[in-house]
Amino acid sequence: MPLADRFLDIRRDPHSGEVLARGGDSEAHGVLQRAGFIAVVRVHETYHRAPTGLADRDEDRLATDAVARLRAGYYVDCDEDFDTDSRPASYLPLGSPVAHLAERIREATTTDEAAEALTELTAAHDGILAALEEVLTATADFHDGLGQAADPHIARRLRYLADEHLRIIRTDLADTRNTFADRHAPHPGRSTCSAEVPATERERSAVCACPPPPRTLPAPPPPVAAGLRR
Repeated sequence: MPLADRFLDIRRDPHSGEVLARGGDSEAHGVLQRAGFIAVVRVHETYHRAPTGLADRDEDRLATDAVARLRAGYYVDCDEDFDTDSRPASYLPLGSPVAHLAERIREATTTDEAAEALTELTAAHDGILAALEEVLTATADFHDGLGQAADPHIARRLRYLADEHLRIIRTDLADTRNTFADRHAPHPGRSTCSAEVPATERERSAVCACPPPPRTLPAPPPPVAAGLRR
């Protein structure tokens, strides 16, 4: 990670009066969002601001909470009003188990292991994608009752995402999972290394008996166009 991504600046802008947070990597941005900040994506940067409509004391509390959370792993420069020695306890976010599934698939050496990881995503009743559909539907229901002119349109859009786009993802991943489960095959490019040297190995200094990785041949140069020959 670049060293610059370990630094953040949280201050009240002297011109607009907004509480703004700048810097950090995607993990820091997740901390800011959990503290209550809103991401603003621009062409050349992404920064975060406090939500509109808050009183100054609530903005100060939000910024102070963000400083406390971030200083567990980042260098944070901030206004004096936001400075704090508090270090709240940190907990794994809900997305961590899902990210762990990706790690399990990266480390899988057989189709059975990959299928087992994908099952957590595609299980019909309590899989992750089924839960995501519930979240989209619940958010759509919430929008229906808010009362502004755009809210019914947003609700219909969320239901469309659940019924069409998410359904395609669930169907394709479930088909992949079932194919893996039927295949019962080792991955030819992955194997479990025991780090043991067999007794018949002549080179006793060998670390393990794994075959050497396949040699990757360099790609041939592109053909020269006939019009460029002299």
